[in-house]
Amino acid sequence: MKWVTRENVHVDRVACPWLIKKFVDTEAEFVFVPADTDPAGITEGIPFDMKGVELGHMGDECSFDAIIHKFKLTSDPALAEVRRIVRLADTGRGQEEPLAQALDLLARGYGYISVNDHETLEKEFVLYDALYAYFQHALEKGAADKSL
Repeated sequence: MKWVTRENVHVDRVACPWLIKKFVDTEAEFVFVPADTDPAGITEGIPFDMKGVELGHMGDECSFDAIIHKFKLTSDPALAEVRRIVRLADTGRGQEEPLAQALDLLARGYGYISVNDHETLEKEFVLYDALYAYFQHALEKGAADKSL
């Protein structure tokens, strides 16, 4: 399936493709369109993290949250921790959590060293894999240290 979002990816528009590939659609293809694209005109693919779409921001929640809800990915405590970090980083509340601040900073850095959005995803998916693995391990041990 094709998934469509705005170009110049940052936290949520990298976290969402990671979530989709890992938990929803392992064969997903991602298409990046200009920021001013009207999602109503998208006829091929599922739009996400665009204004007015089902898989977009709602209240204090980001698109990552919307995908979690839509695909009922709520039973994994490690994924819940990744979700919390992504939400804080993406909604301008990174100062509430050092990991969220770090995620925002690293997302900016990956954007600077990548030639396009596809390369950013490729490079940054490793970061999300590591964050998820950390929380899996920490929660198994019963000692998730959520702060730096």
